[in-house]
Amino acid sequence: MKQIGAEFLGTFWLVLGGCGSAVLAAAFPNVGIGLLGVAFAFGLTLLTMAYAIGHISGCHLNPAVSIGLWAGGRFPANKLLPYILAQVAGGLVGGGILYLIASGKAGFDAAAGFAANGYGEHSPGGYSLGAALVTEVVMTMMFILIILGATDRRVPQGFAPIPIGLGLTLIHLISIPVTNTSVNPARSLGVAVYAGDWALGQVWLFWVAPIAGALLGAYIYRLIAEERIEDTAAPGFVKQQ
Repeated sequence: MKQIGAEFLGTFWLVLGGCGSAVLAAAFPNVGIGLLGVAFAFGLTLLTMAYAIGHISGCHLNPAVSIGLWAGGRFPANKLLPYILAQVAGGLVGGGILYLIASGKAGFDAAAGFAANGYGEHSPGGYSLGAALVTEVVMTMMFILIILGATDRRVPQGFAPIPIGLGLTLIHLISIPVTNTSVNPARSLGVAVYAGDWALGQVWLFWVAPIAGALLGAYIYRLIAEERIEDTAAPGFVKQQ
């Protein structure tokens, strides 16, 4: 239950902090943080939570990450469903708190976007369904590769949150114009339910593509990083569990 609670709180903070920066601060008059600020906000939410709850739950905060870690041999199958349910619940509560805050401003209209992910006419840059699909699959694939690599026992311990947080920042810098960046089904659903029909109608893509990308990333990492017999004989080799 402690692990489930940690995943709930962590995903709550990810949605409130990341999406909140986009909804409340991205275009704020004169001092808006813009695309760069939003990208860093998502990275910082993950970085801060990784140090806060990483020792409790592993700080997945993302169904695609949990599935990718399972596929990569780092996470037991019997914890997948509880983790995913906690992440979805945390995302929905985070989105709800953000809605309460944002709706306190006159003229607020959640249907105008509310940091929801989209393609076609709802893509920030007008990108097609195909472009959005490729973007989300590839970005999530690379995210899982970063996570698996940074948390490998063969690398220095204690620093993993830094490359993972910066990796999420970079992913946002690349893909906000295409899909508003998901790579996280819980983040997408957490705001889509408040944004309206179009967001819920397109949210399927932001479940399918990140999960597919996570499975692909786990497969590729295992392919390039799995130990061989000759590796174990190398001087200074640390066997991975």
